[in-house]
Amino acid sequence: MSSEPVEEPVDAPAPEDDSPDEGSRFGAPGRPLNRRSPFLFGFLFGLGVIVAYALFLGVRNATSILVLIFIALFLAIGLNPAVVRLRSWGLPRGLAVTIVALTVVGLLAGGIIALIPPLVTQTTELINNAPETIETLRRSETVNDLVQRYDIVNKVQSAVNAGTIGGAVGGVVGGAKLIFGTIFNVLTVLVLTIYFMASFDKIKEAGYSLVPGTRRDRVRLLTDEILTKVGAYMVGAISIAILAGLSTFVLAVLLGLPYPFALAVVVAVCDLIPQIGATIGAVIVSLVGLASSVPDGIVCIIFFIVYQQIENYLIYPNVMRRSVKVSDVAAVVAALLGVALFGVVGALVAIPMVAAVQLIMREVLAPSMDQR
Repeated sequence: MSSEPVEEPVDAPAPEDDSPDEGSRFGAPGRPLNRRSPFLFGFLFGLGVIVAYALFLGVRNATSILVLIFIALFLAIGLNPAVVRLRSWGLPRGLAVTIVALTVVGLLAGGIIALIPPLVTQTTELINNAPETIETLRRSETVNDLVQRYDIVNKVQSAVNAGTIGGAVGGVVGGAKLIFGTIFNVLTVLVLTIYFMASFDKIKEAGYSLVPGTRRDRVRLLTDEILTKVGAYMVGAISIAILAGLSTFVLAVLLGLPYPFALAVVVAVCDLIPQIGATIGAVIVSLVGLASSVPDGIVCIIFFIVYQQIENYLIYPNVMRRSVKVSDVAAVVAALLGVALFGVVGALVAIPMVAAVQLIMREVLAPSMDQR
């Protein structure tokens, strides 16, 4: 009996699954786009132009807010050394920021309080003396002769019409908008400065985290040195403003001008505004001097002309050279270029920017060029 070998069954191939797998259930990806295609190049170029123009419009429309943010950040950097000093005494950062903020608010409030009494008193005196002044003018033969000769009464009546009244009302409304807008800007800068001071360390660490790890330590050291120079610049600017205020106080006391402390505060606050601030303070004090007497006004004008020259070309460069370690020529040139390019904000940051550029050139560019 012959036994035939039994063939083992061979596994049949599994039937193909017509359904696509999970990774390709939306179909196979197509060929990549040709980057040299004129259509693709034109589309991307046009899209880039539209996005760039939209960013330009956004920045232009938000310029005023961006300027306020920049000023607040600059002030926070300048006030941060005071916060660091308080923290070195063992105070927590929140309490240190609170003390610095309350000090700044107190100085602003003190300046405003010093200005309110003379403004109210002089305005009240003007209103109370108005009837007597008008009666004196009416009794003057010279004034009456001029009124009749040039027909001043009819000209005043013809000038006071609906158009002039509407223009005056519009001017008053515009002045009110300017005042309230200025108050809003000051409060915005003050609040932003407090927020920046409170989260200053977090902002720095967030910025450092964007730097590659191999260069982070060096960037940290350079940035900290630049921030220190900004704080030193703020201290120098405040010292110059205090010196201007003290000089004005001495001048007002010697001449017997009314409210010498208020005038000193005005000059000190205005002197913090680069370039134009000192001139504004000098004009205000000179007008008060002229209101007191013509010789006093002339003395004030001569004093401020001489003092501003001394401050601009002697005191300011020397203080900045000692605090920020910027040469005299660089300080003057930087201030002039800052005003010409970016106005008051440019003058505000000109000296710290020069100090930062000098530091980067000395620590980064010069060693790199020596190695070539």
